[in-house]
Amino acid sequence: MIKSIKIQLKPNNKQNTKLFECAGVARWAYNWTLARQQENYKNGGKFIKDNELRKELTLLKKTDKYKWLNDYSNNITKQAIKDACNAYKRFFKGYSKFPKFKSKKRSKPSFYVDTCKIQFIGTHVKIEKLTTSIKRNKQQLNWIRLCEHYKIPFGENVKYINPRVSFDGINWWISVGIEYPDNNVVPTNEGIGIDLGVEKLATCSNGIAYKNINKTYKIKKLEKRKKRLQRKVSNKYEKGREGNRYKKTKNIVKLEKQLRTLNQSLTNIRHNYLHQITADIIRRKPSFITVEDLNVMGMMKNKHLSKAIQEQCFYEFYRQLKYKSEWNNIKFIVADRYFPSSKKCSCCGTYKKDLKLSDREYVCENCSSVLDRDYNASLNLKNYGQEIA
Repeated sequence: MIKSIKIQLKPNNKQNTKLFECAGVARWAYNWTLARQQENYKNGGKFIKDNELRKELTLLKKTDKYKWLNDYSNNITKQAIKDACNAYKRFFKGYSKFPKFKSKKRSKPSFYVDTCKIQFIGTHVKIEKLTTSIKRNKQQLNWIRLCEHYKIPFGENVKYINPRVSFDGINWWISVGIEYPDNNVVPTNEGIGIDLGVEKLATCSNGIAYKNINKTYKIKKLEKRKKRLQRKVSNKYEKGREGNRYKKTKNIVKLEKQLRTLNQSLTNIRHNYLHQITADIIRRKPSFITVEDLNVMGMMKNKHLSKAIQEQCFYEFYRQLKYKSEWNNIKFIVADRYFPSSKKCSCCGTYKKDLKLSDREYVCENCSSVLDRDYNASLNLKNYGQEIA
């Protein structure tokens, strides 16, 4: 079982500069590979394999024009070439769109670190060739401080999988996969059906309902501050407008940094809340978990509910619940999109066609049972999961 861990880095000014340079080298190698593949295709050639391109780049490094690449780890360029070739292969197989060139302004800065060269201790991580000097005080630049200590296991027997360093616009992060022994314990408790919604984030069949965190005072306060900052940035752009061109001043840069930090805070609060909910559900050790397959893209077309649905982060909830279920040997079942979980009575199975979105209680005309709408849907999802499990 492979678990991925992502930790924030705390680099000093020199390390920060070097990390951006490494990300720039990865971007250059990716774009160079795409340009070579496109040029070769126009000339009627076949797809160039990544090992051939790596040999070609090794020869380029010996020239005066590209000798600056020798100051950085060759593993950065090697993996960037592999990533570009994989992007091409995915396009030809129909899995993704045609690969685009990476932009210095818009693309996310990131690069690969070799699994053999990366080293972890409790408080620091060593990244290969941030400095080429052999002096001891200069070699300290290769060790970057971690914000969370002793979270990543280290030692001779620990194997790291696909380490990547990335920048999210505010902070640098390192993500790494670590292999753990498989969990052989199979839960035997009663299964859970989960109904997702806007008024409440999740209603479970065991009677527990999780509130919508976006309705709390803290989130509303941050959202209000976000609107003010957006308005400030917009006004400053309009004041410095020169015809059809917009001038970016230093004050705009400062405000945009504040706005990015605020957006990051909101995202972190929402994701942390989702982690707490999913961990609480998994902690009950149900034999299976059933969720509904919501058409989120279709729901987003409703202009009155689109913002509220977006803030609920349904996909992130699914993602967390799925991988945590796999770690704990819990069956994760997704109900059919057209399964009538809300319009079906959980007691007698009667189907109610005229149920409106405004009806918050389900009143069955056949068996006279009165249930909360979301709780009734969660019971139906639980029954659906029992049939499959």
